[in-house]
Amino acid sequence: MTRLLHVVGARPNFMKAAAVIGPARAYAGVEQILIHTGQHYDPEMSDTHFADLGLPAPDENLGVGSGSQATQTAAVMAAFEPVVARYRPDWVVVYGDVNSTVACALVAAKMGIRVAHVEAGLRSRDRTMPEELNRIVTDQLADLLLTPSRDANDNLRLEGISADRIRFTGNVMVDTLLRLLGQARERRAAAGMGLAKGQYAFVTMHRPSNVDDPDVLRGILASLEATTRHFPVVFAAHPRTLARIEQFGLRDAVRQVKVIAPLSYLDSISLVDTAAVVITDSGGLQEETTALGVPCLTVRPNTERPVTVTEGTNRLVAPDRQSILSAVDHVVHSLTQSQHVPRRPEGWDGHAGHRVVTSLLNHSAGSPDELVNPATGRQVAV
Repeated sequence: MTRLLHVVGARPNFMKAAAVIGPARAYAGVEQILIHTGQHYDPEMSDTHFADLGLPAPDENLGVGSGSQATQTAAVMAAFEPVVARYRPDWVVVYGDVNSTVACALVAAKMGIRVAHVEAGLRSRDRTMPEELNRIVTDQLADLLLTPSRDANDNLRLEGISADRIRFTGNVMVDTLLRLLGQARERRAAAGMGLAKGQYAFVTMHRPSNVDDPDVLRGILASLEATTRHFPVVFAAHPRTLARIEQFGLRDAVRQVKVIAPLSYLDSISLVDTAAVVITDSGGLQEETTALGVPCLTVRPNTERPVTVTEGTNRLVAPDRQSILSAVDHVVHSLTQSQHVPRRPEGWDGHAGHRVVTSLLNHSAGSPDELVNPATGRQVAV
């Protein structure tokens, strides 16, 4: 029996965990436990995402809620320690780069429980991002590092991590996207808003560097308002962003923009799939747009997912009105021209979750190079 304890804390984790939990069900002798730290504390949105993704109800919700970086990380650690002591899993599986990821990895490592990090090795080289620090620390603690792209393997080797701890598995976010794309398209979210396919911009924005400075936020909002001269703009505004818009008195800056509440996973993918362009600072949307072939403007100076730029549809844009507008104009012009068709990067094929599971199970057996399906006893190639 191999016991896997999966940790999720915020919405991006849910999509990643779903891609691993599903394939693991097919293996005999595997017990799975799902712990929700409650870092993302909107129960209505969490419940919606779990239902959309086909995730089981969490075995436990630690309910840590919001707080500063230190307060939230400490609360997760304090709540998670007795959970690990009670279940004594073979693996604690953590996902992505949120505070719950590093907090639970640290607890497990100190208790002598092996840690697997799904989406390991991503680096922006920007240590002002809390997520970058979470990634670096988690990767140093993890016993098994499961990477979404080849550049992530290179990053880990440069940091002195031995090759026997690293496995290239591909992108689990894309697994979930491809599995549920048909359902998302059936939602016809754009049509429900009176939007024509390929004739609108879809926007999300939530990072502190973009929304906590009133001058930066004002410039971004001005660019969105000006973009409406090309086509409608739909802005799925994070609660943090909405609060800042109100705090800074900027509501009138987006009078022509359709500002809506955060969407369910399926509705979000439905809108992304038929957008002319996505404007965002989200890590996950960089991947989803690349997988779908939708132009993406990432309002950030750097990205931990450079493969979305070199092989995909992503372009980095400075957070000011003119830079964003110039990038939008370029997209609008390109829509009328013959274009290079981007390709999905290696391992973005819908089978990354299977590779994660076989890597975990065979590492458990001490034979990481002989991948065997314990349900059949047959060797499986990764």
